Amino acid sequence: MTLTNAPVLDTPRLILRGPEPRDIEPMIAFLLDQERAAGFGASPNRGDAWRWFALNVGHWHIHGHGYFTIEDRETGQPAGITGIWYPEGWPEPELGWVVFDGFEGRGIAYEAATRARRYAYEDLGLTTLTSNIVPGNTRSIALAERLGAWFEREYENIHMGRDYLYRHPGPGAALGRDDDGSVEAYA
Repeated sequence: MTLTNAPVLDTPRLILRGPEPRDIEPMIAFLLDQERAAGFGASPNRGDAWRWFALNVGHWHIHGHGYFTIEDRETGQPAGITGIWYPEGWPEPELGWVVFDGFEGRGIAYEAATRARRYAYEDLGLTTLTSNIVPGNTRSIALAERLGAWFEREYENIHMGRDYLYRHPGPGAALGRDDDGSVEAYA
């Protein structure tokens, strides 16, 4: 049972779908892991982690977008989250990602974030995206740069403190459009 009106997006290895009740425990486990979730906003207790999950469900209902659950097509297991995040206080829509314990090092975040960015540009009609990254989160910085994003500026995130804002290429460049507007290929 999906908790939102999120579409289902496919990639060769992944399914991006709206949050479901079975995703609560993996998300809570991630948020309670103070080390792993430090760059995302770790929760100090189970109640706050549960409220973050509910916040994502509400974000979908208010904005019509939010974080998808990344499902491993082969196992059916939740492997992380990715999507477009724009809560009150954010400078502009952000492409974000998280990969759960045991799913790192497989290119899942790149594959999922690339598909979520395509959704943002093609289906939501967004013309720009950022990724807001805590200084020192070298893995997320490397992924943002692999996605073609570049460091634009530092800013003060209302929840995380000092953040780096990485700017993603616009729809034409990110989607591999030829000069005539036709789509060459998607990553």
